[in-house]
Amino acid sequence: MDFEQIAFAFGDLAWLAIAFALGLLSRAVGLPPLVGFLCAGFVLNLYGIGGGEVLRRLSDLGITLLLFTVGLKLNLRTFARPQVWAVTGLHMAMVVLVFGTAFFAFALWGTSLFSGLDLGRSLLIAFALSFSSTVFVVKVLEERGETASLHGRIAVGILIVQDLAAVVFIAFSTGLSPSFTALLVLLLIPMRPLLVYILRRVGHGELLVLYGLLLALGGAEIFELVGLKGDLGALALGVLIANNSKADEMAKTMLGFKDLFLLAFFLSIGLSGPLTLDVVLVGAAVTPLVLLKSAFFFALLSGFKLRARTSLMASLNLTNFSEFGLIVAAIGVGNGWLDGRWLIVIAIALALSCVVAASLNVWSQQIHARYRTWWNRLQRPERLADDRLFDIGGSKIAVIGMGRVGTAAYDNMHRLHGETVVGVEMDAVKVERQQANGRHVLLGDVSDADFWDRVREAHTIELVMLTLPNLAANLAVLDMLKTASFSGRVVATARFPDEIEPLEAAGASSVYYLYAEAGSGFAAHVAEQARSNVP
Repeated sequence: MDFEQIAFAFGDLAWLAIAFALGLLSRAVGLPPLVGFLCAGFVLNLYGIGGGEVLRRLSDLGITLLLFTVGLKLNLRTFARPQVWAVTGLHMAMVVLVFGTAFFAFALWGTSLFSGLDLGRSLLIAFALSFSSTVFVVKVLEERGETASLHGRIAVGILIVQDLAAVVFIAFSTGLSPSFTALLVLLLIPMRPLLVYILRRVGHGELLVLYGLLLALGGAEIFELVGLKGDLGALALGVLIANNSKADEMAKTMLGFKDLFLLAFFLSIGLSGPLTLDVVLVGAAVTPLVLLKSAFFFALLSGFKLRARTSLMASLNLTNFSEFGLIVAAIGVGNGWLDGRWLIVIAIALALSCVVAASLNVWSQQIHARYRTWWNRLQRPERLADDRLFDIGGSKIAVIGMGRVGTAAYDNMHRLHGETVVGVEMDAVKVERQQANGRHVLLGDVSDADFWDRVREAHTIELVMLTLPNLAANLAVLDMLKTASFSGRVVATARFPDEIEPLEAAGASSVYYLYAEAGSGFAAHVAEQARSNVP
């Protein structure tokens, strides 16, 4: 390696160090690390440091892997819901009309960067601000273990419809339209059995990761060859092999790679252009509009018969501007439609909106619980089938989270206590699978305060077993139990030793450390088998 390469690598190392420090600081104050990553990009920008080729490539790879993992968890039935496609279309129209009119009014008054904007340019900027960030929302949902929840599925569905609208805009505005050969991507559909067969044969180690990378990057490459956006190819390949247990395992295995590469994306936002005082002020002034955008989402989702809590959680998830806004703005600048400074304005508004959204999502449960009566007044009396509060009947034991650990816990408790055991899961696909296997499993979001109020009123649940996949999700349920004054026992599972103390402090009666206790359980199983074989 020559000295130029060493200097280049050292520059990337400096970015990583600053991003790590600010990400750690963000976590310390209760915000997601990605807020620190965004701030790191702006700090580097202030010192005149630009993004390198390595950073750009990692950023592109991170977005590709993100959409691939979204596809692995996506249920196509979500798109058929008017709560997704109709809400997306109406919301985009409202934002473009209201925001565009406001920007044009400022232009008529000759305000700062707005002077010189005509109605068409004003509407273009509003269109750029109508998108919400797929990267941010999916990351927050994953950290909280809510990707499979109804509000999570609705939010992700809206994001993907928005992304498709952006792709259409890009195709028309750049003069690049998909070639006739784009129809050849439909040939991927008959290949699904082969792709799934290979997925089941690759095992659980490095071949699983390599196969995931091959599908994600291969899908992106195929779509780009026929004139379609590569990221949609990664999404399509993920959807193609979704809805089986091996796809879930692949998504979990690739999680660390995706998170690492997404760091580069958040850094690149802050490095997208020079900062000046007027640009910063306009970006900060535009940021509060994200709250109006969120209010539009809440009104539309509630109008389409979602419960107030579901509408609120989805709206808070979508309370941000999008990286696709930067792409739209970049096209506008490249075509001479917009002043280049608007690209930086939207980048600043995007970064600040992520700080706002991160703060709101940290306190989302409290925001709902504290003003629950007021929120409920805004919802319609009709309910969708999968957004109703369910009845646990006379069950005494509730297993929360029906993954592999939850299923094993349910089966053992059912063997000991019979029909008094109920499972609760927010993933509709898992619920269907569990019910098909004869288990009493209900679809519901256990971080919903309304659900635990009904449990408290019924006075039947004596034991809650938490087997959710991450610490944040378990802590959210423990907080709901505390708020509902639940007096029964709560047993939680921990994947790492440092999760035990927070779970106990949050109110868990006892914590079962999975990997430490697995050996004890195995030994007990062997001892029982040995006793049964004694003549």
